[in-house]
Amino acid sequence: MRKLFRFLRITILLAILIGVAADAMLSRLRTTDWDDTLWVALYPVNGEGDGAIDDYINGLAAADFAPMEDFFREEARGWGVGLRDPLRVVVAPPVAERPPVPPVNGNALENIWWSLRFRFWAWRMATDTGVIPHIRVFVVYHTPRRGRRLDHSVGLQKGLLGIANVFASRRMARSNQVVIAHEILHTLGATDKYSPSGWPIYPEGYAEPSREPRHPQRFAEIMAGRIPVSSGRTRIPPSLAYCVVGAQTAREINWLDEDE
Repeated sequence: MRKLFRFLRITILLAILIGVAADAMLSRLRTTDWDDTLWVALYPVNGEGDGAIDDYINGLAAADFAPMEDFFREEARGWGVGLRDPLRVVVAPPVAERPPVPPVNGNALENIWWSLRFRFWAWRMATDTGVIPHIRVFVVYHTPRRGRRLDHSVGLQKGLLGIANVFASRRMARSNQVVIAHEILHTLGATDKYSPSGWPIYPEGYAEPSREPRHPQRFAEIMAGRIPVSSGRTRIPPSLAYCVVGAQTAREINWLDEDE
């Protein structure tokens, strides 16, 4: 009898794992076939419990993220995607609880454990947005201070979830959208195009790899996140108007065939 229970327990666990893997694969196929518009729900989070941040996020609306929709529309069209609106944004009600913080330089087990915790947390935090979103990004807002650096943002392809750490500032709203768009692309399968030091990798991390002379570049490849302006200096793009989706990223999200 004990062997039977053990067999049943293992069978059930395997069935669950197969179901999760199949769902992840189907979600990946559905979100990168580009037959229909992808809905992205942004969940504002007060990262510090500050009243001024509450005031800021309570004033957010989907129209504030129109430049991000425009970016995906224009870049998709440039790679021959015929869908008029590849991505639309909806702003969800603010989330009172902060997401679990990802491990810094975590090992494989730590990263897996955090991913499971985050996915469970996101499931608990889900609220009605008026649509069924394909992708959910929890946008954690912080008080802007000179020289301040925020925790690393993350995007998970499994679960189609992201955390974007940004500043609660109208002046920085457009640079915030660079961070959010970067994490959205991670959920769709795009990989980072920068080295451990943060330098854009040549050629895939350069917006114009064939430009002569190579520097200064005029734009940032969105998954590299920086504009190389000389052989030793980069700058952060002030908005998505200074970003492009490069060829390798386009392949990874199925905007371009692998053999092109």
